[in-house]
Amino acid sequence: MGTALLIYIPVAYFADRSAKKPFVVVTFGFFTLFPLALLFCHSFTWLVPAFILRGLKEFGEPTRKAMIMDLAPEDLKAAMFGLYYLLRDVVVSVAAFGGAFLWQVSPLTNFLAAFGFGLLGTLVFALWGEDRGGREII
Repeated sequence: MGTALLIYIPVAYFADRSAKKPFVVVTFGFFTLFPLALLFCHSFTWLVPAFILRGLKEFGEPTRKAMIMDLAPEDLKAAMFGLYYLLRDVVVSVAAFGGAFLWQVSPLTNFLAAFGFGLLGTLVFALWGEDRGGREII
């Protein structure tokens, strides 16, 4: 949480002055790397940098929320914001349930599947995700 507190406002400041998509892609990258980092933690000493990485997931949180609002039709902003979180939470819930089954196969399978799906989602967004309302990165 300390990492998140340190980066939240500065990143939001820079994201407001540039294109939002790169900040969101980096955030998805941090989400993607976290299960891989946990996989290789074999002591408390290595858990510390893994959870610093986890705190970096907040890197693009305000930017992602702003991007949702930028892409939503003017008269449906609240509805689109709610729909986004409904769909996201349904997908996350199903993934968590599936993760429980993968854990029974092995923790390695679970962490690698999480990494693989994160990588796939990050690439899909990086290649085809839309960005409106931002300026070019300075």
